[in-house]
Amino acid sequence: MIKNGVTSHGSWSPEKRKRTVRVWCDGCYDMVHYGHSNQLRQARAMGDYLIVGVHTDEEVAKHKGPPVFTQEERYKMVRAIKWVDEVIEGAPYVTTLETLDKYNSDFCVHGDDITLTADGKDTYEEVKKMGRYRECKRTQGVSTTDLVGRMLLMTKAHHSNIEKNSDYQEHTDNFGKGPKGHSPWTGVSQFLQTSQKIIQFASGKEPQPNDTIIYVAGAFDLFHIGHVDFLESVYKLAERPYIIVGLHFDQEVNRYKGKNYPIMNVHERTLSVLACRYVSEVVIGAPYSVTADLLDHFKVDLVCHGKTEVMADKDASDPYAEPKRRNIFKSIHSGNDLTTDHIVQRIIKNRLQFEARNQKKEAKELAAIEAVKKRCDDQTRGIPDQKCSE
Repeated sequence: MIKNGVTSHGSWSPEKRKRTVRVWCDGCYDMVHYGHSNQLRQARAMGDYLIVGVHTDEEVAKHKGPPVFTQEERYKMVRAIKWVDEVIEGAPYVTTLETLDKYNSDFCVHGDDITLTADGKDTYEEVKKMGRYRECKRTQGVSTTDLVGRMLLMTKAHHSNIEKNSDYQEHTDNFGKGPKGHSPWTGVSQFLQTSQKIIQFASGKEPQPNDTIIYVAGAFDLFHIGHVDFLESVYKLAERPYIIVGLHFDQEVNRYKGKNYPIMNVHERTLSVLACRYVSEVVIGAPYSVTADLLDHFKVDLVCHGKTEVMADKDASDPYAEPKRRNIFKSIHSGNDLTTDHIVQRIIKNRLQFEARNQKKEAKELAAIEAVKKRCDDQTRGIPDQKCSE
């Protein structure tokens, strides 16, 4: 059956659509990472216009636990994702037909995991029953749970090329684990980068003759609202900006930042930055010093850096010496002083709350799985329903 250009199993018919198909997504979008971006990318591909509802701090705290970022920060982060057309602030935690109708949405899209209310109910139950729910594939290898765990553990094993040490292995086995085992959605898995995933995230647009090519470089670790505000400020410097972000390799980031940085490895950071609407291209493994070769190769018009401290290169030289010599260097202050260090401190300060949040989330998910299993076991005849086959 085809309705509004969508087949009953959620794929698009080849028939030409006669009107705009509006897609709804919602969530907390706390500590936005490339998994969230990939969900929104997939959802946008199912229609013509993507509306994203973001829950308030009060709703998130009630159903999941304390958010890392404020609602205003989360609203702005979602707006910066290039596949998002509109953000609805203070969206209800439970997705209803009333909400979809209010924003003229044909259907909603969520990942193939489960989202539960404080009392353990599926937040998408109503729209699922009415056939206005679609699923997209969850991105393997990343979750807010894992990122919080990496910060709490303070180990470098998550971005090291050597075999993971016993401390990190214990984290992947136990972080947020409830007394009855692991939920398949909360557990930690390995992220495997592919060229196809980079292509899906990349804009694929070459700079045009009238574009102003602007180069910025850094770790862009835990890509956050501080980065977004900086990139937006850089974007506003030109009428036709083409922003290239140089990402440093993990070992280089660890050299100048120390501790367990970067929290995200270079492959994860690449996707996070590519998902930003202000970014046109990414240089993976950019040199720490901005060289003449790099500037000439990309025909860079302007090099920018934020107000954070610039560490010297290994030979004690200024990494921005060449663009300064060419008089194409500009220091930018976005007005946002948030850094990755500040985020880690937020997590550490509320360590017990976040550990309890993850354990509570996993317990609810396991209870939901057991309920589905029991219902399927009790079913002795007929065709199993959708939930039994999941």
